[in-house]
Amino acid sequence: MPNTSAVSHDRIARRFEVRTGAGPGILTYLERGSALEILHTEVPDAAEGQGYAAALAVAALEFARSEGKRVIPSCPYVAAYIGRHPDYADLVSR
Repeated sequence: MPNTSAVSHDRIARRFEVRTGAGPGILTYLERGSALEILHTEVPDAAEGQGYAAALAVAALEFARSEGKRVIPSCPYVAAYIGRHPDYADLVSR
């Protein structure tokens, strides 16, 4: 998996971004009060399976944790990621 330090965060655009050899990968979100709704994760087809989406998910989840925010995983990828990594389950807004 690419190091999450390679992921940049644009708070104004409400997105995380990672550069891949095939173009940028992005994760978009909305801040809803005390929750972070994760909307969409996308990486170029040629970069799939190389851990870029996971790096984006981890960056967003760790950001939510550091900000004391709950997570609404509207993005199917992030919802599945949390399911595979239960150490992030405590962030999910019920």
